[in-house]
Amino acid sequence: MQNSQTISEPTRTSAIRTKTGNPGPVPAPFWNWLAGPAWLLAALLTWKLPDGDDFPDTDRFALLLLAVGLCLLILTATRRLKGLAPWALALGLGLGLWEVVQAKFLLLPRPFFGTPQDLLDVFLTDWKRLGDSLFHSLLLLAIGYASGSVLGIITGVALGRSHHVRYWVRPLMRLIGPLPPVALLPLTFVIFPSTRLAGEVLMALAAGFPAAVLTWSGVSAVDPAYYDVARTMGASNRFLVLRIALPAATPQIFVGLFMGLGSSFAMLVVAEMLGVKSGLGFYMQWAQGWAAYPNMYAALLVMSVMCTTLMTLLFKLRDHFLKWQKNGLKW
Repeated sequence: MQNSQTISEPTRTSAIRTKTGNPGPVPAPFWNWLAGPAWLLAALLTWKLPDGDDFPDTDRFALLLLAVGLCLLILTATRRLKGLAPWALALGLGLGLWEVVQAKFLLLPRPFFGTPQDLLDVFLTDWKRLGDSLFHSLLLLAIGYASGSVLGIITGVALGRSHHVRYWVRPLMRLIGPLPPVALLPLTFVIFPSTRLAGEVLMALAAGFPAAVLTWSGVSAVDPAYYDVARTMGASNRFLVLRIALPAATPQIFVGLFMGLGSSFAMLVVAEMLGVKSGLGFYMQWAQGWAAYPNMYAALLVMSVMCTTLMTLLFKLRDHFLKWQKNGLKW
């Protein structure tokens, strides 16, 4: 009897929907509407409350908050905000709180803690220097990370396929690989003719070691029966590497690439702060030396966007090559 009631419930609901017709799209939850008003409230506080000091671009910052708040209201009305509403609400409240605490009442010690207006002023007045620093950091990272990753993958394949390579290369990897690349910074600055080349070499080392170890692990884990079947069909050694070893080791290779990218980020900042006279790390060092802390925070924000963008692109590349994997980590 209970089963018949359970089965009939969907039928009853369907009948009610048939009689009443299509109810139309479901409106956005009430709390989704709070994101836009939070930004509008921050704009109102920025505009009406007097500044605690002579801060630049207060009116521009208020207009920016107002524009974002109106856009959020439109997105909520058209049901396009969806899962971003909590973050938009938290960010609006956070900016409003930061504005009141620091710009209006100066509760945090200056110059170590700036205001939202200070940060906006940096992007408006010093964007050329920030863009140039970003370009040099990307160039330095691209050369070091790409060369280290390629050499690491080649070394890993050789380690997984050749006993002679393992005999000679494995002790060197065990000796040099675990060393933090930053520990070799003074030595590389002496050996190489320029600090930029030294930084590229250290980033290549930071990216190459995890790529080599994880590629070696993936190639070694391939079932030998695959190689035997391919050899019986006349496959060459090049075919075994390109069509069997590398595809089978691709998930492990990408793990090594992710690890190497994170290590390269850290090595990039250290190299630019201590020797390379360009890039975001050098910009941060310069800003800290002149007590220009808003400039330093702006460089940190640009660096964060750069790193997360590159990580996202690497995840996209992994998803392209590993389409057959299901329920993989999403970035």
